[in-house]
Amino acid sequence: MCGIIACRTESPAIDYLLTALGRLEYRGYDSAGVAVQTVDGTVARLRTVDRIGALRAAVTAWAGGHFGNVGVGHTRWATHGSVSVVNAHPHTDCSGQISLVHNGIIENADDLRTALTASGHEFHSSVDSEVICHLIEDQLKISADLLEAVQASLLALDGSWALAVLEECSGRIVVAARRSPLLVAHTPVGQFAASDITAIAEWVDEFRVLEDGDVVELTDSGDSADGAAPALARCVWRSNDSELSGYVDYMAKEIDEQPAAAARLIDEVAGGIANGKLWADLGLAPFERLQVLACGTSLNAGHVIGNLVRRLGGLPASFIVASEAAGEIVEPHTLCLAISQSGETADVLAAVEHRTPAESVLALTNNSHSTLARRADAYLTCAAGPEIGVAATKTFVCQVIAGAALMISALVAVDRIAAADARTFVDDLRRLPDQLDAACVIAKYEVPRVTEELSSAAGFIFMGRGSGVPYAAEGALKLKELTYRWAEHYPAGELKHGPLALIGPGTPVVVVDNAEPRLAANVAEVTARGALVIRIGPAGSTIPVVTHPVAPWGPLESVIPMQILARSLGLALGWDVDKPRNLAKSVTVE
Repeated sequence: MCGIIACRTESPAIDYLLTALGRLEYRGYDSAGVAVQTVDGTVARLRTVDRIGALRAAVTAWAGGHFGNVGVGHTRWATHGSVSVVNAHPHTDCSGQISLVHNGIIENADDLRTALTASGHEFHSSVDSEVICHLIEDQLKISADLLEAVQASLLALDGSWALAVLEECSGRIVVAARRSPLLVAHTPVGQFAASDITAIAEWVDEFRVLEDGDVVELTDSGDSADGAAPALARCVWRSNDSELSGYVDYMAKEIDEQPAAAARLIDEVAGGIANGKLWADLGLAPFERLQVLACGTSLNAGHVIGNLVRRLGGLPASFIVASEAAGEIVEPHTLCLAISQSGETADVLAAVEHRTPAESVLALTNNSHSTLARRADAYLTCAAGPEIGVAATKTFVCQVIAGAALMISALVAVDRIAAADARTFVDDLRRLPDQLDAACVIAKYEVPRVTEELSSAAGFIFMGRGSGVPYAAEGALKLKELTYRWAEHYPAGELKHGPLALIGPGTPVVVVDNAEPRLAANVAEVTARGALVIRIGPAGSTIPVVTHPVAPWGPLESVIPMQILARSLGLALGWDVDKPRNLAKSVTVE
C-alpha cells in the first residue's frame, strides 16, 4: 500500500526521489515525505498530507543547504494514526540522527512504545513505525555501526516491514525486509531500494528482491548484505510503460490497453494449451478439486476460472475470501489457486502461509518476482504489464485469460477434455482481442448516452446468470470504487428472494446478458417495477458487445462497458478515477 524509495546517486538524490514517489503514488497517497542529506551534512525532512505536487513545491521552496546525493522517501496509506503531517514518513528518533520510512505493521508497537517511553524516549507521532527509530537509537549507543544497530533492533519486532534508514552523521542507508516487498538495484546512476520496480524502472536493468530477514546497506559499490545476496532478476518494465501517453487518466489508458494485453498474453500461452504443456511445465501433481483463494477483483476473476473448471472438467471448485480463510477444511488432492495482481496481498499471503499438506499452491499474479510467486509451489504470470489505476482493468482481463488457458491445459493433461475441443477453445481465445477491441469502440459510443441519466442515481443493481454472474460482480465493484455509490450484484434468480425490494421507479439495473434462457424473465420482473435497465449483451441490447455463442469463460467483453460506465460516472461526479478514496493498489496489510 505505502511506497518506499531510497537512493545513493551520482547527482542530487531529490530528483530521483520525487520521480520515484510520483510513480509510487498509486500505492498510497494520504501523505508523502522525503529525508535528504544536504551538502553541509544535515538532513532536510519535508512532509505533506497532499499529493506529490505539494511535496515538489516544498522542495522548491526549501531555503536550507543544497540537497546532496543520499535520501529516502515515502508515500503513505494510513493504517496506524490519522492522516497528518506528524504521522507522515520519514520518522526520526529523539536525536534526529535517524530518518526512517516503513511499510508494514509492527504488531507489538504498543508494548514497545510503552517501554521506550518509560526509558525516556519522546514520541512525536501515533504511528507504529516510529518505535523502530527509537530502537535503533538505543542500539547505536551499544554499537556505532548502523547496519549492526538495525539488525539488533529488528529482533525486538513482531510483524512485517520493509524499511529504509538514513543516518545523518554518516549518510549511510540500510534497508531491510520481512513479509513486505522491497528490492535493491545497482545502476550506472546510483544505488536504489524500492517497494515496487515501477518506481525505479527508468534507471534499472537488473534488481534483487530481498528475502524475509534480509538487511542490506546501499553502498557506492552496490549493496552489502547480511548473509547471501539475493538472486538477480531482469527488469522488463520500462518507465514509459507507466506514462499517461496523452490520456487524461490512467484508467482510460489501461482500458484501451486491454485488447493488446490480451493478444500478447494469448500469443505466449496458446501453444501450450491443447497439448497440456502449459500445465505440465509447472511440475504440479494432478488435482481432483480446485480451491480459489483471492480478494476483490482477483476473486471475481477466480470465480470465472473456477466455473470453467466445473463446467468443462466436472471437478468441484470452491471460492475462499482470503481474509476469511482461517479454519477452512481442505480435502486431499486439492489445488489452491491463489490470485493476487501484485503478489503482495497480505490476506492472500497469510492464507498461503497456513496451507495444509493436502494442497498444492499455484500463484496467478502480475508480478513474477512477488512474495506470492516465491512462496507458491508454482506460478503463472498474467503478464498485463504495469497498471497504475487503483481500480483494476487489464489485470482482471489478463487474469481470466491466463487462468482459463491454464485450466484448459490442465484438463487436457488429465484427460478431462479432448485435445480437439481444447483447440476449439484456443481459437476462441485468439478471437478475444478483436472482440475486446470492438467492445471498446461500441461502449465508448453507447455509454455516454446513459451516463447523464444515471448520474443522480443513489444506487445500482448488477445481475446475471451462470457465467455472467462474476462479471456482474466485477461491474458492481468497479462502480462502487469510482463513484462512491452503492452497487450490488446478484444472481438474477435471487432478486425475488429479497433484493427485489430495492427496485423502484428509475432504479438502474445493469444486466450482463450471456443469453441464458431464464434471464429474460428476470429482466421482465425488474422492468415491471420501473427499473431503468441497461442491458449489456448481444445485438439489440442497450450496449451490444457480447458475441455468441458465449465461450467457456463467459462474456469477457461485457466487462469493458462496465469499466467505461464506472469511469464515466466517476468523472461526471467529480472524482479522481485513478485514485479512489480510501483504497490502494497493493494491499500489503491485513
